[in-house]
Amino acid sequence: MKYTTLGNTELKVSKICLGTMTFGEQNTEKEGHEQLSYAIDQGVNFIDTAELYSVPGKAETQGSTERIIGTWLKDRKDRDQIIVASKICGPSEGLKYIRNPLNFSKEQINIAVDNSLKRLQTDYIDLYQLHWPERKSNFFSTLGYVHHENDPWEDNFLEVLHSLNELIQKGKIRYIGISNETPWGMMRFQQLSSNHNLPKMMSIQNPYNLLNRSFEVGCAEIAIREKMGLLAYSPLAFGRLTGKYYKKIDKPTDRLNVYEQYARYNGEKSIEAVGKYLEIAEEHNLSLTQMALAFINSRPFVTANIVGATNMKQLKENIESIHVNLSKEILQSIENIHRVISNPAP
Repeated sequence: MKYTTLGNTELKVSKICLGTMTFGEQNTEKEGHEQLSYAIDQGVNFIDTAELYSVPGKAETQGSTERIIGTWLKDRKDRDQIIVASKICGPSEGLKYIRNPLNFSKEQINIAVDNSLKRLQTDYIDLYQLHWPERKSNFFSTLGYVHHENDPWEDNFLEVLHSLNELIQKGKIRYIGISNETPWGMMRFQQLSSNHNLPKMMSIQNPYNLLNRSFEVGCAEIAIREKMGLLAYSPLAFGRLTGKYYKKIDKPTDRLNVYEQYARYNGEKSIEAVGKYLEIAEEHNLSLTQMALAFINSRPFVTANIVGATNMKQLKENIESIHVNLSKEILQSIENIHRVISNPAP
């Protein structure tokens, strides 16, 4: 395994992070425990979850992922060697069964943290992240920024930082991060942290893969210069970048066949790009899965690559991507395709 540093801390995290959002939906508790134990045995020390999970969000499964991690974590003697990251939901009309109101007020942050700690059966969360902004911004499946004049949100970034700082002082969380944020949000948090001597955001968790490299446009330089590295999610584009859908060897139980609402990577240009990336991988005797993951692993602004799997075969291949080094020829071929089909899936 390879390791990187989380933000400007001394915390070493594995370059491969285990994503767990399928635990409690597509994976049972037993399967989740098997994945966790295998990942740890391979040197992975970084686990990502959220109060929302499992996915898709439903009242009957909300918190199931944290509970599964908790029943695995409680009997381990090496808790201090495992980096656990979780997230608090932002506003969403369809998720009010989690908390109401769904906002980042001091009260709601405290409720969310305490509930996550209880489910995780631990005394602290190593990295606590804001899952998406409170303000109306370019959330999921959107490129570019559209301003909403009727957005009722008022700038409360400083209040949020103070609330999170109190939790750090109490020992309930160690470090903080953001997710699904914009360059403005990244720099606004950093500016306020510096001006008011408050903890800085140590990471940003945004989508990043061969079909969506929009992070490079406005966020990558900030990630490097501000030491707010990317935790890349959806590295395989919901499985589209495994090549199985393109080659028509997918199964009815595969994610895009079960959850039709996950259509972000189903566009014509995305599928065309997958075919071209698949040609590169096969030409160099690589699976598309490992080439796609190895590309992310090689980016200088990436702190960790969040991989998820529904079976052990997938998980093993995903983790083993850390040992794949892409040649200059492969990287140039990837860039040639990206120039022609740039960010087909926002």
